[in-house]
Amino acid sequence: MAFSLNISMDRWTGILKVPLYTNSTTYYRVAASLCLSPSTKSLSVPAANAIFFNGDKIKGTGNPVIERLSDLQKIAEILVSKFGNSINARVVEAPVFNGPFAVYKDFIPSVNEYGEPKSYDADGFPASSSIVLLLWNCLKEVLLLKVLALVFHCSSTLLLGFSKGGAVLNQLVTELGFAPVQLTEDVSLANKKDQIIPNSKDGFLNSIAEFHYVDVGLNTEGAYVTNQDVITKISERLVQGAPGIRFFLHGTPRQWCDRDRIWIRKEKDEFFQLLKEAARKNMGKLYIRERLYFGNKLPDLQIHFEIIKHLDVS
Repeated sequence: MAFSLNISMDRWTGILKVPLYTNSTTYYRVAASLCLSPSTKSLSVPAANAIFFNGDKIKGTGNPVIERLSDLQKIAEILVSKFGNSINARVVEAPVFNGPFAVYKDFIPSVNEYGEPKSYDADGFPASSSIVLLLWNCLKEVLLLKVLALVFHCSSTLLLGFSKGGAVLNQLVTELGFAPVQLTEDVSLANKKDQIIPNSKDGFLNSIAEFHYVDVGLNTEGAYVTNQDVITKISERLVQGAPGIRFFLHGTPRQWCDRDRIWIRKEKDEFFQLLKEAARKNMGKLYIRERLYFGNKLPDLQIHFEIIKHLDVS
């Protein structure tokens, strides 16, 4: 059911509470900001779908900056301001919390009780399958079933993972390496159709255009992908004709300079180097950019959230 909603001239915005499966006892809170056609007030075809996976819950800080940037709807507004008014934006909160700790158990089955991943494995493609199902269920909740008959594959998907939400991106990167290749010519043909969201995990994985790691970090190892085989497979996909893909590593001293969790910086550097080596083999089809924000500030909690507002996605 929708907690709140607002319909303006060009967008539908609201906070949804949706189950992933019928009769499920757990629900996802999703902030959505969707393009509307000004003439019909129905969904219009977006230039891209931006999906943001949030991290652990932070409450009672008394810091207005942190409180504001912890609000799902505010983050959705920021995504639209960053990527443009022609996108559909969705901000996903984990369905289960152990105290403040987010547990994305549908996306990463091998997690401990605190939501820390034990490993990343493409077997069964849990993250991509769950995302497609979640997107469809969100649309059903806003009672737009009459539009869904037009839906096939989406033109492109922009993925963002904030803090622990980066673990979902790692699972998706792993699954992408093992996904069947949809050739660029096929993607171009599909883009001529009316498209809102993908209707299969393969369609979703082939629609991914960008990964944005937003100050990601964990209390255990696994904040970034360090499996060379996974990056090699993604590189091979590009050689076979898969659409190009861009990786952005956004960070602050909060994560990249944490002396108590030195593995975060080490994993980030290893991930960046693996991507850099793969980029040399793909003639511009793999793009990698690393950005440090607030480099002259102490590694506190506020800059960890402020990065969301200051993201440079160009």
